Amino acid sequence: MSSERVQFWYEFASTYSYLSVSRIDRVAADAGVGVAWRPFLLGPIMKLQSGWLDSPFNIYPVKGRYMWRDVERLAEGYSIPFQRPSVFPRNGLLAARVACVGVSEGWCEEFTKRVFKANFADDRDISDPDLLVEILDTLGRDGEAAIARATTVENKDFLRKQTEEAKGLGIFGAPTFVVGREIFWGNDRLEMALEWWKNHRG
Repeated sequence: MSSERVQFWYEFASTYSYLSVSRIDRVAADAGVGVAWRPFLLGPIMKLQSGWLDSPFNIYPVKGRYMWRDVERLAEGYSIPFQRPSVFPRNGLLAARVACVGVSEGWCEEFTKRVFKANFADDRDISDPDLLVEILDTLGRDGEAAIARATTVENKDFLRKQTEEAKGLGIFGAPTFVVGREIFWGNDRLEMALEWWKNHRG
């Protein structure tokens, strides 16, 4: 089996994706493994598979209470800043479209980190185009121009195809790490995915 890099599939509304986004660079570098950042939309997949129109952490309050405390504990252990968002889940559609532009232009990773931090550390509305322009401008990009490219038909189709590819791979949650035909679901499977790549590539 061959795989150039571990595929990192993430959803901007996902709490556990935030944890992985915040630490994957260091963990992957320590393991000597490259990472391909793959933004997608989890909502359409969840709706198709279960009929859910909301996060299961909202639908099932007991699960939600556990998740928030779990993320607090993990963030503290990783030394990652965390503040429970006042709105959950936030709409990450535009951010995902912008990230897809970043994939082709080489700045997806840093943009993704800034957006997740805005949502889960600073409690800012990542669906707000002005916030995304602000983030892009701080990265030295023309924010308004990047937003315009993100909302073209071609780029919308790119994100749609990304989401279809995720579904085709058997992805049902975020974050998910893909190595060849193997999928590893959840922040706590990051290290396992990297180790699998090292032991089974070639």
